[in-house]
Amino acid sequence: MKLLKLGVFLSMLLMTPILEAQNTNVFLWEESIEQISMDEEEKNWEDELEELSNRLQEPVNINVATKRDLEQFPFLTDIQIENILAYVYIYGQMQTIYELQLVKDMDKRTIDLLSPFVCTMPVPEKNTFPRLKTLLKYGKQEVLTRLDVPFYTRKGYQKNYLGPSMYHSLKYGYRYGDYLQMGITAEKDAGEPFGALHSSKGYDYYSVYFLLHNAGRLKTLALGNYKLSFGQGLVVSTDFRLGKTYSLTTLDNRSNTGIRKHSSTDEYNYFRGAAATVEITSALHASGFYSHRSMDGVVEQGKITSISKTGLHRTEKEAEKMNAFTLQLIGGNINYEMNKLNIGFTGIYYFFNHTYQPKLRTYAKYNMQGNRFYNAGINYKYRLNRFTLTGEAALGKQGYALVNQLKYNVLTGYQLAIVHRYYAHDYWAMFARSFGEGSMPQNENGWYLAAEASPFSHWSFFASLDMFSFPWWRYRISKPSQGVDVMFQSLYSLRRNLSMYVNYRYKRKERDVTGTGGEVVLPVYHHRFRYRLTYSPEHIQLRTTVDYNHFHSQGLAGSQGYQFTQSCSYVFSFPLRLSVQGTYFHTDDYDSRIYASESGMLYSFYVPSFYGRGFRFSACARYDFWKRFMLLLKFGQTIYQDRESIGSGNDQIPGNKKADLQMQLRIKI
Repeated sequence: MKLLKLGVFLSMLLMTPILEAQNTNVFLWEESIEQISMDEEEKNWEDELEELSNRLQEPVNINVATKRDLEQFPFLTDIQIENILAYVYIYGQMQTIYELQLVKDMDKRTIDLLSPFVCTMPVPEKNTFPRLKTLLKYGKQEVLTRLDVPFYTRKGYQKNYLGPSMYHSLKYGYRYGDYLQMGITAEKDAGEPFGALHSSKGYDYYSVYFLLHNAGRLKTLALGNYKLSFGQGLVVSTDFRLGKTYSLTTLDNRSNTGIRKHSSTDEYNYFRGAAATVEITSALHASGFYSHRSMDGVVEQGKITSISKTGLHRTEKEAEKMNAFTLQLIGGNINYEMNKLNIGFTGIYYFFNHTYQPKLRTYAKYNMQGNRFYNAGINYKYRLNRFTLTGEAALGKQGYALVNQLKYNVLTGYQLAIVHRYYAHDYWAMFARSFGEGSMPQNENGWYLAAEASPFSHWSFFASLDMFSFPWWRYRISKPSQGVDVMFQSLYSLRRNLSMYVNYRYKRKERDVTGTGGEVVLPVYHHRFRYRLTYSPEHIQLRTTVDYNHFHSQGLAGSQGYQFTQSCSYVFSFPLRLSVQGTYFHTDDYDSRIYASESGMLYSFYVPSFYGRGFRFSACARYDFWKRFMLLLKFGQTIYQDRESIGSGNDQIPGNKKADLQMQLRIKI
């Protein structure tokens, strides 16, 4: 199983209890994130979901919104953003959200998606940075604590794990609109000690952040932990990315988000130090950043042989990796944006206090190694009528990378896109994340074609074809290889509260045949089919999901898996919300595993994967009282019918049942 904490715009709002009132508006992003949850790499988008929750409480005033304000909503196209700004400029302030229907190229579905996050208010005569007295009096504070209690004992607790089995986190945050944010996050993972051994300061992990916006020409100032994303991510991107989904509106993803706070419990994907963005002119912004942080890994004979990204320090061996070496980083970005042209330059230089010399296997022989590294790139974006060209070119100490995207908005509801990427097999970029089949922009070439259309009332269709190749070996592929990824989806929305869809995904790649030592490499074929029906009458939501997977290798017997999931959520007239979900799964092996998303804790989402045969049940209850307190409880249990133990190694659980209780309390001040 894997836990996926999500936090991108509108992502899994249908599942998260904070936004059930808007559940009819969030279909698109629910499916986008569920698709990503089927990837191999886990992601933590806790910050984005938290920001989305705040945006619901403090909507953007569309009468004073800037282009950057509207770009934070990925479902808006560049043309729609430009038309919204033009409408306000030409016709004056909007009096009601319903005026969005008068904006050119705005369709009903996009308006439904946007409306919870914007408002129409009179423009203040003077918009200046608030005084300290105002910040102290009107700022909003929030305390959020979470406790997970497992009703089982893993094998590691017999002699290896150093702490109790409970997970606990504590977050404090202060916010005054978009001007000022600051806070602290503390976390102890299950099995880690608290206030003892290597965690003598209490929690195992602390994160402190301070973020200032729009103080005159100082557009952004970040102190403590922060994230960065510039251009298309070929130089640096620790922000969210949606990748390949069943929608073209997520393709561009507007990755040039600059500097953002890091308040999540992710213990790897962040920087620590200072960063700032200054407005030189209205069209020209300059950013600079510096980071110095300790990192987990293994240092042997004065050399870094591996970097640990899990953040787990449960055993003595894991604790020895804690803060084993340091990484320093310095860089900057210059961005020019005027009318339909955006161009930026990003540079980054970073070095370890020890030489990084990992023990590289043949498939990873071109991965980064050494002590000092750099990356530099130029990103660009230009829109001509209904055509939009976006791209970036970057180079590093070794290799180079290119990505270009051309999107054509044919009509409202009709889009075409083509993406080309060339990532050299030896491109070194430690902090880069961009579009592709792999998680890193390295050792990959490909063409991606996609189309989206709404030819009939209540119907929409999406289709994409991705043809990619890997010039050098990859994990479990002992030769240069290639593959194809095909996606198709049909969505039918009969009414606002009733919809259904069918999607299909076919992927062909190559893989070493087990037991041949890499001497035999054959194509593997993976078919995924999903049907979902969602019905949301007043106060209740019913959702039925059916998944079927088929996996086989050329000339070998195939395997299959399927699951049936039924969920029900009910909102009472008083501030109580209940949701229950049941899943039956049956798969032949790990390759044919299935995924079943569930309601999770606030600012997180749970997407477990299952293989074998069994049941999964979960129940979630949320109660809000006195407008200041929220209590959230979730109980979940998995029962396997084909095994006598769950997991392996230290994580092994005796028996065929696994049950957990999660509790969360939020206090608003």
